[in-house]
Amino acid sequence: MSNLPKIAWIGLGIMGSPMSENLVRAGYQVTGFTLEKEKLDRLAAAGGTAAASIAEAVREADVIITMVPADPQVQAVLLGEDGVIAHARRGATVIDMSSITPQTSVAVARAAAEADKDLAVLDAPVSGGEAGAVEAALSIMAGGERSDFDRVRPVFDALGTTVVLCGPHGAGQTVKAANQLIVAVNLQACAEAVVFLEKSGVDLGAALEVLNGGLAGSTVLTRKKDNFIERDFRPGFRIDLHHKDMGIVTDAARSVGAALPAGAVVAQLVASLRAQGDGGLDHSALLRAVERLSGHQAA
Repeated sequence: MSNLPKIAWIGLGIMGSPMSENLVRAGYQVTGFTLEKEKLDRLAAAGGTAAASIAEAVREADVIITMVPADPQVQAVLLGEDGVIAHARRGATVIDMSSITPQTSVAVARAAAEADKDLAVLDAPVSGGEAGAVEAALSIMAGGERSDFDRVRPVFDALGTTVVLCGPHGAGQTVKAANQLIVAVNLQACAEAVVFLEKSGVDLGAALEVLNGGLAGSTVLTRKKDNFIERDFRPGFRIDLHHKDMGIVTDAARSVGAALPAGAVVAQLVASLRAQGDGGLDHSALLRAVERLSGHQAA
């Protein structure tokens, strides 16, 4: 019998499904719950166990991981009457890998302490998108106690290649907000460059190849280059979610008195794209907004 901790996984979306499957492949016993039956079936097919409720999923779990879209879902899943904290066994470790506000992460940690069940809590949002989740190559930024982080470090190592404790509860979410700011501004710059290059008659593939080999190169350009060239905006990370994240970073920056001039503009461009009905597309679809502004249609 495996000596690895038993894991409950709540939320099997674009990120959660491949991440939970990577834990199964690493030898962990994973019990999952989500609202969509087909995603539970996918986990079962990968060797995990499907649960009929949060309570059933977490009852015997040593480590409970949540990966849901936003603050309201985190609050419902973790703090609700039928949620994780109410049903977790004494001494379990609760890891929220959703991207939410730092304030909500702090509130979750406080609620867990008040439950008097000796629960450990970490916020541990990720960066790397669907490809990083599939490849187990995510960047994981954690907030919480060092002893709790060190104890579950092997779980994180099965999911990502860059795993860092960034500070106390909420620190992981603060770093994730900064990550989303950098990614959004980078995507916008890439989108503007693509339209500029195409309207100038330059071969786009050749141009992006050489740009990505120099100082203008980035993980964003590496991951999204083909999306730009092929206009393939199938969601890896949806505009809807990046819109939510830009709200988090602009609010958090305002609260500490940090000016985000470029970030504020890009936040408005993301919101505009969403308002035009493109919220379900990949965030590389910021290219569509620049094309509209430029009166440009790709050949």
